[in-house]
Amino acid sequence: MSDRPAKHNRENATDGENIIIDLLQEISEVLRSSTIVEERGKDATSKFWAAYKKVPSEYDDDMLERWNSNMDIVLIFAGLFSAVNTAFIIAMQPNPVDTANVLLAQLVQISLNGSSVAQPMIISPSTGYSSSDFWTQALAYTSLVLVI
Repeated sequence: MSDRPAKHNRENATDGENIIIDLLQEISEVLRSSTIVEERGKDATSKFWAAYKKVPSEYDDDMLERWNSNMDIVLIFAGLFSAVNTAFIIAMQPNPVDTANVLLAQLVQISLNGSSVAQPMIISPSTGYSSSDFWTQALAYTSLVLVI
């Protein structure tokens, strides 16, 4: 027996074997044309491992570059979303001037009617939260927390 592998005859090969041969030839060509790592050995094994190292390195560098650009996009979106969401949260807050005006009006009524008459302190419903306002603000705060 010889130590050299037998040459493969493509005419006698099945379609599956031909596909594998074509794939191996394509892989071999990619390994030979890779440019990142230079070959350092003179024997066939060293050249193989040097070529074998080239392709994953190039692939990893390309993948990291794509992930970094995608992460930049995600961070920009998150920052813009949180800024807009914060603006909406601030706009949804009740106006403290309205509450202060109602309380001042009640103080004036108490001072005009005298302090001996107990007046109920009722703040108008316009200064309170409706159910839909409460849930809208709860969702806005939740989305802000999730973005951060």
